[in-house]
Amino acid sequence: MGIRSDLDSNFDYEIVDEFLDHYSIMVDSMEVMILDLTKPNMFEQSINELFRVFHNIKSASGYLKITPMAKLATFVEEALEEIRTNHTKINEETLNWLLSISDMFAIWKDDFKSDNELTRIKYYLLKLPDLETP
Repeated sequence: MGIRSDLDSNFDYEIVDEFLDHYSIMVDSMEVMILDLTKPNMFEQSINELFRVFHNIKSASGYLKITPMAKLATFVEEALEEIRTNHTKINEETLNWLLSISDMFAIWKDDFKSDNELTRIKYYLLKLPDLETP
C-alpha cells in the first residue's frame, strides 16, 4: 500500500484530494520562487511566499500525519524565517539547498501520484547551509 492509499484509508477522500491539489500547485511553484530570490526586486515577495508555502505544507502534512514531510517542511520553514528576518539576499549554497529541497518535494509529489511509499529524505538536505551572504 502506498502513501495515497494510506491517506485514503485514514482520511476523508475530499480532504486528501484537496491536499494533493494544493500540494501539487505549491510544489510546481517552488522552483520559480526560489530562483526569484536572486532578483533584488523580487526577494522580499519570494521569501514571504516560500515561507507561506512551507508553512502550509507543514500544517497540512502534520494534520494528515505525513511525518517526514511535516518535519522537513518545519526545518525549511525555520531556515526561511532566519533568511526572511536577517538577510536581504541569498547566497549560492542556500539557493542550491533550496532547489534540492524543491526536488525532494517534487519526488514526493510523484510518490503520491504513483501511490508509492514516500521516498526517504536525502541526508544532505538535513544539513542547514551557511545562510550568511558574502
